[in-house]
Amino acid sequence: MAIPDTPSIILPLLELAGDNHTHRIRDAVNLLADSLGLTDEERRTRSSDGQSPRFYHRVFLAREYLKKADLLENLGRGQFRITELGRRVLESPPSRFDIKFLRQLEGSPDTGADDGRQSPPIEEPPDTAVTPEEALQDAFETLRNSLAEELLKQVMQSSPEFFEILVVDVLVRMGYGGSRKDAGEAIGGAGDEGIDGIIKEDRLGLDIIYLQAKRWGSPVGRPEVQKFVGALHGKRARKGVFITTSSFTSAAVEFAASIETKVILIDGKQLAELMIDNGVGVRTDATYELKRIDADYFPE
Repeated sequence: MAIPDTPSIILPLLELAGDNHTHRIRDAVNLLADSLGLTDEERRTRSSDGQSPRFYHRVFLAREYLKKADLLENLGRGQFRITELGRRVLESPPSRFDIKFLRQLEGSPDTGADDGRQSPPIEEPPDTAVTPEEALQDAFETLRNSLAEELLKQVMQSSPEFFEILVVDVLVRMGYGGSRKDAGEAIGGAGDEGIDGIIKEDRLGLDIIYLQAKRWGSPVGRPEVQKFVGALHGKRARKGVFITTSSFTSAAVEFAASIETKVILIDGKQLAELMIDNGVGVRTDATYELKRIDADYFPE
């Protein structure tokens, strides 16, 4: 299943708090993930900013919406519990329990008294909108994916020799070996014996990682990976990185995972992401910071 969006988490989070106990946000995230049947991969998937897991971020936003509607109260240090209004709403929730409903509650008078009259359920139009935070995140991911596609197109238009230099640059930017001059070199060409580049694993050069770079449009199959492994054995090497602009067949992936020699496979999508993350072939146009209230700072 896909990771639930923030609106669909709001009611389950309030129901979780309906036991009248004090809850910590991290505990609530784990309990909701269990109840919703999230996989380990879905729990680990991070937000676009890479700072926190995406599901944790969405539970956090759901709690903020419930707090603004006075259905939850903050107890500091990431703790919260349901309010009296929250308990009353939970007893007879509306047919659509979403952000629009919560916004109708914000600023509404709550006398705490029961005059014996039951208020009709609040109906609201279908809500297909995402939260502002999620809209910003979705826009960021759209721009990032578009940039990754443009990067791969640009790489495909470059020469094979430049591509071999590029993959060394990416690994150097990732921290292998220190400087570009000392860390690695591209050695592709005639007589390269199936090796396109070498890079030092650390600044002292205690171990060497051999590279294979394929600027291909079609998937890389098992035979090509086997040839690379054979070249590694010829160098008495224990580690290698095979990078392509395309993809790897399932047979190639299974073979790389089954051998004793450590071979990492990086396809075009991963290569573009590494280029973006490490500033290879891209530059920063603008930087935006998204800030929120630090509840732990305030005493109440």
